[in-house]
Amino acid sequence: MKETKSLEFKSEVTNTFLKTVSAYANYGTGEILFGVRDDGTPCGINNPEKVCLDLENRINDSISPKPDFTLRINSQNNTIALKVSEGLDKPYLYKGKAYKRNDTSTIEVDRGELNRLTLLGTGKYYDELPARNSELKFTTLEKELQAKLGIKKLTKDICRTLNLYYSKDRFNNAGELLADTNSFPGIDIAKFGSSNDVILDRELIKNVSVIEQFAKAIKLFRRYYVYEQI
Repeated sequence: MKETKSLEFKSEVTNTFLKTVSAYANYGTGEILFGVRDDGTPCGINNPEKVCLDLENRINDSISPKPDFTLRINSQNNTIALKVSEGLDKPYLYKGKAYKRNDTSTIEVDRGELNRLTLLGTGKYYDELPARNSELKFTTLEKELQAKLGIKKLTKDICRTLNLYYSKDRFNNAGELLADTNSFPGIDIAKFGSSNDVILDRELIKNVSVIEQFAKAIKLFRRYYVYEQI
């Protein structure tokens, strides 16, 4: 038996296990085995019943909101299994920070990922949030819909059908991503030479509709990787 992304061993109880509790509650159900060495061999825990109560108190006092977990004692080797279930009320914080599992280690998430967890906890996605720019034009999207669906003009009703509005007169981030211009980072695509230190061609495609970004990226890809063999 060895440690995995969803299984961690602890030979003794220290507060570091609370970071892993946060990680499992945020990203996926996992288990922590107390009284087990790093190589997977059991060493046992003295007075496991008392330790279980201590673990429960530490989790309830340190993780916010309180995660869903269970504790189980193996009486044959005096080990304790702490199973933490992924929760719905993300992010689950330990000392104001959220954590995730990176292979067999537990690390703090960055600010962008913390924002994503917060949105998941409120039942929202990033593309549903209000756009920063309220004056948007959709020439590229309109031409694409005309070619693919045969519409004559892109109307507000069609935009609402596509869920591009946050409110009655305000677009969401999905709308801004599809607009002719936007303020989001784009695609940085490069053709490398004999090594990663040699760049033969590079194009940064940003501040335009994701439709145009996709088309330009495919064009650059085909320029170098789509060919005929004679």
